[in-house]
Amino acid sequence: MNKYKVLFVCIHNSARSQMAEAFLNKFGGDKFEAESAGIQPGTLNPVVVDVMKEVGIDISGNKTKDVFEFFKEGRHYGYVITVCDKEAAERCPIFPGARQEINWSFKDPSKAMGGYENKLNETRIIRDQIKNKIQEWINEVNS
Repeated sequence: MNKYKVLFVCIHNSARSQMAEAFLNKFGGDKFEAESAGIQPGTLNPVVVDVMKEVGIDISGNKTKDVFEFFKEGRHYGYVITVCDKEAAERCPIFPGARQEINWSFKDPSKAMGGYENKLNETRIIRDQIKNKIQEWINEVNS
């Protein structure tokens, strides 16, 4: 059976798209194959690494990737899902043949203020929102 190929995109590929990729591969790996990339790839957010470990997912070895490199390579996706604000999402290239382009706007964990504990708490909220959205979307696509 062919899997649906899904690309998650955010600005730096350091947080939101990494979490979305990990959750879709965990919960929908039998029907979906997820990747993630950034418009301007940055560095993996260590707070995100920590909150993902709390739910049993280790992304510490992940690298950030450039969405424009994927585009130049001619990769194809059934779904391209941006997980940043709409203005940033509009800078994403159009992938030929994409069945659907979707925007889910989540807060950027790198914008969390305060000390480490506050950053953890804010990032946990975003992580859980992404997890819930992924689970809802899997059910929607499967029905």
